[in-house]
Amino acid sequence: MEEKGYIHVYTGNGKGKTTAALGLSLRAVCAGKKVFFGQFVKGMKYSEVKALEYLPNFEMEQFGLNCFIYNEPSTDDIEIAIQGLQKIKDVINSSKYDVVVLDEINIALYYKLFEVDEVLKILKNKPKHIEIICTGRFAKEEIIEIADLVTEMKEVKHYYNEGVMAREGIEC
Repeated sequence: MEEKGYIHVYTGNGKGKTTAALGLSLRAVCAGKKVFFGQFVKGMKYSEVKALEYLPNFEMEQFGLNCFIYNEPSTDDIEIAIQGLQKIKDVINSSKYDVVVLDEINIALYYKLFEVDEVLKILKNKPKHIEIICTGRFAKEEIIEIADLVTEMKEVKHYYNEGVMAREGIEC
């Protein structure tokens, strides 16, 4: 009997959403599963991009340029996000992977890089065995409703507020 795959959402203003998705990905790869990790909005070379060198059955692709979070997204930001969503749709429909991560998909939706209905259609039509992880702050209510598991990361205290910038291997 084929195992059912669930839809997870990791959201909230606290640190750890991408980290949790990476941890689940590591666990899945170590169990012999194939993982595709798609990063929306991100184009910078975060440390996790190096996972491709170390992990078998793990693929990662970024669907972002530079960080526009403090500005409005450009037409290039929108175009690469739309291309990324099509890639995710193809990856899911290929049934080649057991786990598919849509990292920062909630941020992409928040900035209206594409419509929530497009994402819902992909999620609703996924092959039954695929586990899907959606991360990012500001998860849309429609995404939360369709999810089987929702975790909200809540910031209680963060050293960033004391002027500590992102550190390689910890935050980036």
